[in-house]
Amino acid sequence: MAEGFYVGVDVGTASVRAALVTRGGRVTRTAEEPVRIWEPGAGQFVQSSGDIWGQVCKVVQSVTRGVAPSQVRGLGFDATCSLVVLDRSFQPVSVTRDGAPQQNVVMWMDHRAEEQAARITGGGHHVLQRMGGVMSPEMQPPKLLWLKENLKDTCWSSAAHFLDLPDFLSFRATGSLTRSLCTLVCKWTYCPPQGWDAGFWRSIGLEDLLEDGCSKIGSVTCPPGAPLGDGLTQDAAVELGLDPGTAVAASLIDAHAGGLGVLGADVGGLHLPCEDTPITTRMAMICGTSTCHMVVSEQPLFVPGVWGPCLSAMVPGLWLNEGGQSATGRLIDHVVKGHAAFAQLQERAHQSGENIYSFLNSYLSAMPRPHAAVDPLASGLHVWPDFHGNRSPLADAGLKGMVVGLPLSQTLDDLALLYLATVQALALGTRHILDAMKAAGHDIRTLFLCGGLSKNALFVQIHASATGLPVALPEQMEAVLLGAAILGGCASRDYGSIQEAMEKMAKVGKVVGPDGDLQSFYKRKYDVFLRLFNHQREYQALMSHR
Repeated sequence: MAEGFYVGVDVGTASVRAALVTRGGRVTRTAEEPVRIWEPGAGQFVQSSGDIWGQVCKVVQSVTRGVAPSQVRGLGFDATCSLVVLDRSFQPVSVTRDGAPQQNVVMWMDHRAEEQAARITGGGHHVLQRMGGVMSPEMQPPKLLWLKENLKDTCWSSAAHFLDLPDFLSFRATGSLTRSLCTLVCKWTYCPPQGWDAGFWRSIGLEDLLEDGCSKIGSVTCPPGAPLGDGLTQDAAVELGLDPGTAVAASLIDAHAGGLGVLGADVGGLHLPCEDTPITTRMAMICGTSTCHMVVSEQPLFVPGVWGPCLSAMVPGLWLNEGGQSATGRLIDHVVKGHAAFAQLQERAHQSGENIYSFLNSYLSAMPRPHAAVDPLASGLHVWPDFHGNRSPLADAGLKGMVVGLPLSQTLDDLALLYLATVQALALGTRHILDAMKAAGHDIRTLFLCGGLSKNALFVQIHASATGLPVALPEQMEAVLLGAAILGGCASRDYGSIQEAMEKMAKVGKVVGPDGDLQSFYKRKYDVFLRLFNHQREYQALMSHR
């Protein structure tokens, strides 16, 4: 019998990726293609759903080349939480002032709707309780309100379908307008089992979205991984190079796919504190440019400054809470590349044949120190990491970064220490989020990391030591693509549930434990960390008085 496969497709900010994955969770082949981004105005970022779908077809054809279409058992999509606008004929409707054809996607990072988001937050509607009390401009309601207020004649009046990008992909593949609970619950304020809150949409001036049973924003929903329609349509099958009727799953937001790719891994025999306990004792961290902190619970838990609880938004039947840090990899790059010694670092790293961060990690290990670990080298250097505001647990976009303990010199040693202190600050930010979640009732015993920063050994070790929790790293580093493939496996009915598919396909590759000798150091470092935040608020209050 021929081997069966699943295809996972991940539409990120700037590229589309696909993976061919075995039933056992092994990624056998990947492909990647870029997607276009336009910037039609300040803080505005748009894309084309047609361009994205075209690149999806290319990468799926690439990873399945040489494989019989009948061997592909299921297909799963994840994508950024961008907003796609289509007319009654499912053709693109421009979201730009100049009406540029094909530019019909308001990207997740588009902040044109900041004023609308602030207005919605000021309204204080109870749906905000599931968003940490604050409406982000990256959510869909403020973007929809901006389109109505600014492009009423050219966009709003022509639009018949508003879809999250993950839902657009599954629609394009199957013709089904059924929406994933992941997108609607996390980004649109939908709340199962009650559904849409009509009072909320009326209160913000978008009552017209309630017409025809809310058909413009989704009248039928299902949990992630559920099979959609009759599988691939004839047209989509031709475009993708697969068989009509191939199972297609209800999709996920990209970060949530990463959570799916690590959270349910079998940990038997690894002696982790989460062994023989439900997956509710695990936190998934998807660490890249920014970081998402995801944890599920059997009952709804409200955590100040943390999104959720969202029912069936990632794992069907469980409530999701999602914390996050707005800038992690981006902050490390900012601190390192903006330092006066960066040119010297580049030269030394090039000579050693390492990337700059591997070199910095080695450089720190070689610096003279009284302790075995490098961590205490930053005893006198402290960073508050919210250079791009705080998403969780403070939910304060106005917070700024802080550095205490800078010398007059700007040597490579100084750069290495500032890098170390920045990584420590990010780990302590995770501890801050963990504390908020634990105070609300979560029992988190193990961290499961994936994403680009999970490949940085220092970043991983410091997260273990600063939080006091072991870190599990995935065997397959492409955890987001694996998560999308897990959806395909579930839709194919090869597995009885998302949980079963996760356990069979996700595997732990390595465990990194905390350094017990650093417990006192990080307790003191965390005390300083919290005081930095309080001091910043004090300084803001002092300067606001005239």
